[in-house]
Amino acid sequence: MSDTIAAVATAPGRGAVGIVRLSGPQAFSIAERIAGSLPAPRHAALRRFQDAGGAVLDEGLVLAFPAPHSFTGEDVVELQGHGGPVVLDLILRAACRLGARPARPGEFSERAFLNDRMDLAQAEAVADLIDAASAQAARAARRSLDGELSRRVEALAEELIQLRMFVEGALDFSDEDVAWLEDRTLHARLEALLERLRALLHAAAQGRRLREGMTVALAGQPNVGKSTLLNRLSGTDSAIVTEIAGTTRDLLRENIVLDGLPLTVVDTAGLRDSRDPVERIGIERAWKALEQAELVLFLLDDRAGLTAADRELLERLPCGPEVLLLYNKCDLSGRAPERFEAEGRTGLRLAAGADRGLDLLRAEIKRAAGLTDLAESPFSARGRHVEALQRALAYALAARQRIRENAAAELAAEELRLAHRAMGEITGVFSSDDLLGRIFASFCIGK
Repeated sequence: MSDTIAAVATAPGRGAVGIVRLSGPQAFSIAERIAGSLPAPRHAALRRFQDAGGAVLDEGLVLAFPAPHSFTGEDVVELQGHGGPVVLDLILRAACRLGARPARPGEFSERAFLNDRMDLAQAEAVADLIDAASAQAARAARRSLDGELSRRVEALAEELIQLRMFVEGALDFSDEDVAWLEDRTLHARLEALLERLRALLHAAAQGRRLREGMTVALAGQPNVGKSTLLNRLSGTDSAIVTEIAGTTRDLLRENIVLDGLPLTVVDTAGLRDSRDPVERIGIERAWKALEQAELVLFLLDDRAGLTAADRELLERLPCGPEVLLLYNKCDLSGRAPERFEAEGRTGLRLAAGADRGLDLLRAEIKRAAGLTDLAESPFSARGRHVEALQRALAYALAARQRIRENAAAELAAEELRLAHRAMGEITGVFSSDDLLGRIFASFCIGK
């Protein structure tokens, strides 16, 4: 934290404007040696940028942000020049020769967190906003950056503190004949906490899905319409479609956005026994892709229905992902698109080639992703947030069980303490250096 750091804060490549950002105790003095006198705080001024030898590197704007009113909470300077990579590198090198050092990935955001400019969930939302794959995900990340997730977590943490005080009061007066753990107010408050925890966990799971998306694999025998369906979902002709079985011999991936939900759709080779060595390699890759998928769309020909060969393939599918049975080519069988239950699974009848029934499929994909009941996610979330909330809920449920059993107050108090600690991990109240290192290392340099 005593070092002054510098980095190019704009994306790699050529652009109209490029920014070199400095933060730390020497940021102002280094910037003055490069650009001359600094303008008033948060005012832009045109300056020439020079190296230590006086050679002119570029001309652009300078902005200064004195501590603590800056992104990092330290003295921050932005040198805004032309967006060529060579020019920006020259300015960055000049700053480093004058006493700065290159910033690590995410170090500006890390310093903002360490200087209490934002909590850990808000810092992660900065990266989520940059990486957002859809407008809905960007809006959700913006709400997390504004503190929506943090406020909900802190409100629940405060309620946990009050419950801990109530239960731990039983420890102080355990020698008196007072049935602290049988108090109806305690039970009611604990039930209300559990309900709010479940609601927050559900919203966080939806926010995580909007951020991370979902991998969907298309599977089935050859010539059932997998490549046609991929083309319809992606809106392109990325997959070759012919009537020849075995046309698709390798994995074909398309990244699409479905009503704000990022999807990676994987078209796989038709699953069958083949003597063709190239096709066999594609089929082996198809099975590996199915193991990694979160949702499998198993296609079959509606004219033939669910055949013995289809049943055999379904039995071989991995146990993890949910499987939707898609009875394709219903336009050729004379049936209408519909949703129904088939073989203990959800079945859809559609015609990908005729663009019929795809609205039903899109609705089922959103349901599988857990996004059917929410037009807008209230905030973005990460896997670690969901995992922390799951642990907090488990500890709170264990505390309720202890109280119901009239067990020792020490046990209920410990469960509530662990729940409180799990909640604190989300905002960084309780966090290890290893966790912080992993989080900020995933950020881009300059942010």
